[in-house]
Amino acid sequence: MFNNMTPVVKQLLIINVLVFILSQVLPQNYETLSLFYFESEKFRFWQPFTHMFMHAKMPNLMHILFNMFALVSFGSALEHFWGGKKFLFFYIACGLGAALVQTGMNYYEIHQVVNELGLSAQDMQVIFDTPLSDLFNSAGQSTGKVSQILNNVNCTQTQFDKLSLIYGSCVGASGAIYGLLVAFAFMFPMAELMMMFIPVPIKAKFFVPIIVGLDLFSGVTGFSIFSGGGNIAHFAHIGGALTGFLLMMLWRNNKFSHTRWN
Repeated sequence: MFNNMTPVVKQLLIINVLVFILSQVLPQNYETLSLFYFESEKFRFWQPFTHMFMHAKMPNLMHILFNMFALVSFGSALEHFWGGKKFLFFYIACGLGAALVQTGMNYYEIHQVVNELGLSAQDMQVIFDTPLSDLFNSAGQSTGKVSQILNNVNCTQTQFDKLSLIYGSCVGASGAIYGLLVAFAFMFPMAELMMMFIPVPIKAKFFVPIIVGLDLFSGVTGFSIFSGGGNIAHFAHIGGALTGFLLMMLWRNNKFSHTRWN
């Protein structure tokens, strides 16, 4: 597989591995390069781009290993037919689409709670300006002005969890990878792929919709069969897949999907 790796895929693989190593040595990179919610004081304009080269911290290696395996497996096949420039454009576009959809869903969930609780603009400014590290004492109990504001409006744990999206960050190439999966299904619909938990080959035209459908289910319900509901940005996956689908439909309708950009 690695012997057939194409040039841009190889460069993306190297960049992701180098950024992963540097982020272990310089952990402050996580606040600089991860994607924070756009109303957070930690948000920077470059994060929708840089987050797709970041991955989960050690000792979690599965995040980067799975993404890089998929990048090499599916990306090399697509770059071979498209050429390097077209492949890179598609990959970056899907990563940015993932960031946009995930951010949009965060905005919807956060402001849904804001409206339910009747929080004022002043209340929200206090919440946005308060670092997560200042919300709790050493015993894990909520303290300070934010705690007072939320107690006054009888904020539930579920509502607090949604408001906490303000403080969360998103990392990983998964959104871009989901775009590659969609493109692969368009280009090679009869290719047989396998899921980890289903040891039977499934054609790509069925495999990819199933994977995307599972992410949509998990994003809506909060239940994940892969992680038991862990910290997975399901709507980033959906955003990458949706961007890939729209680009493939646009290119197919313009007889552009097989055109190479050398």
